Amino acid sequence: MRHEYYSYTRDELVGNNPKLPVIIMEDNAAVFKSMAVEMAEEIKAHNERGEKTVFICPVGPVGQYPFFVEIVNKERISLKNVWFINMDEYLDDEKKWIPETHPLSFRGFMNREVYGKIDEELLMPKEQRIFPDPENVTYIPEIIEKLGGVDICFGGIGINGHVAFNEADSSMSGEEFLNQKTRVLEVTKETRTANAIGDFGGALEDMPHYCVTIGIYEIAHARKIRLGCFRNWHRAVVRRVAYGEPTADFPVSLLTNHPDINLKITEFVAALEG
Repeated sequence: MRHEYYSYTRDELVGNNPKLPVIIMEDNAAVFKSMAVEMAEEIKAHNERGEKTVFICPVGPVGQYPFFVEIVNKERISLKNVWFINMDEYLDDEKKWIPETHPLSFRGFMNREVYGKIDEELLMPKEQRIFPDPENVTYIPEIIEKLGGVDICFGGIGINGHVAFNEADSSMSGEEFLNQKTRVLEVTKETRTANAIGDFGGALEDMPHYCVTIGIYEIAHARKIRLGCFRNWHRAVVRRVAYGEPTADFPVSLLTNHPDINLKITEFVAALEG
C-alpha cells in the first residue's frame, strides 16, 4: 500500500495539520544553531532562578555542539548545576561499552568535542556527565527521578523511527513500548546499515551489534522534546512521523501527542527533490 503523505510537498507537510509542530529552517546550520541556543537559554533561565537543568542529549545529531560550546565559553554560562544524560552508547559483543577510542564511541565524542572544549571553570562535575551503563541500567531512571525529571530531551530520528536506540518492535502495543526504560538491546539491521553509511564510511561488517539506550519512557516523560532532521532519507521519516499512525513499529510516532514537542527540519528535507 502506498501512503499519500510520502508525496506531500513542502507546503502540504506543514499545512495539512501534522501531528506535531514541524518547523522548517534554511539549512543544517540553522537547525543546529537553534538547538544550541535553546540549550543555552534554558540553562541561563534555570541558573537565574537557582535551579538545576537536566537534559537528555544525543550523539546524532551532533552539529549543535560546536555552537553550544561557543555560546557557553563566550557568554560565560556556568554548567555547574547542569546534568547531561546521554541517550545511548554502542556495546561490544560481550555487551560492554566499546572503548572511548573507538571512532563510533559516543562517550569519546562527548569527552573530546563537548566536555573537552568547554572552559574548565564553567564545566559541570564529571558525575553530572552521565552515560547509560550496561552494567547498571537502573541508574538513569533513578537519577532522573531524584533530579525531579528531565527539562528537555534533544534528539534525532532513525530510519525506522527510533529515538535513541529504542528500536521498532511491531510485536508490542504502543502502551507496552512506552513503558520501556533504559536497557541493553540488539541494534537492528536497518539501523546498523543507515549508521554505517552515515557515520562509518559504509563499513557494515564492523558496526557494533549491541547498544545500551535510555528508554522511550524517560524520553516521553521529559518536559520538552526537541527533534531535528537533516539527512536525505529524513524526507520520508518526517512525513511519516507527521502524518502516519502511532505504532511501536515506528517509535517516534508514539511521542507526537507530547504536550511540548517540535520537529525542526531543513528546507532540503522539506523538499521532495534536489
